[in-house]
Amino acid sequence: MANVTAVLKPKAHKEEINTGLGAKYRADMAKRLTAILSATYRLTVKNHIYHWNVVGPLFKPLHELTEEHYNALFAATDVIAERIRALGHLAPVSLAGAADFAPEARDVDHGSASAMVADLIDDHEQAVRDMRETAAKAGDAGDVVTEDMLTQHLNFHEKAIWMLRAIIAS
Repeated sequence: MANVTAVLKPKAHKEEINTGLGAKYRADMAKRLTAILSATYRLTVKNHIYHWNVVGPLFKPLHELTEEHYNALFAATDVIAERIRALGHLAPVSLAGAADFAPEARDVDHGSASAMVADLIDDHEQAVRDMRETAAKAGDAGDVVTEDMLTQHLNFHEKAIWMLRAIIAS
């Protein structure tokens, strides 16, 4: 029987892609999108962990909101990975690369719901800054598909920030 790992391991192959986006741009954008994909996975996992562990008077709204967010974020990972593939590059394929997707325990060890929310706000704000910068580069290169995809994700993150801030407003 063939080695299952060898059979399932994706292989890059040389493709002649002629979509109006140069190879150098596509490689750079795939690298940027891989970083965004990694951050999106970390935020997905963090939302899931907070969903399980939130306590106190904010339990119900945070429990429900983090569930909504981790489902939306998980769906976004597929869209981002597929864009990396459409640019002619492999989405992350190794477990070593996937390790970057998980937050460190110290990054999710917050005793209060307010601390959890503040942490999520920080991550969403970083995602907005990274996506805005990457979307601008995509727009400058005429890559309207990547720019549009990131704009949609920016909308999600900015709305998440607003909702999280509203939950802990005094």
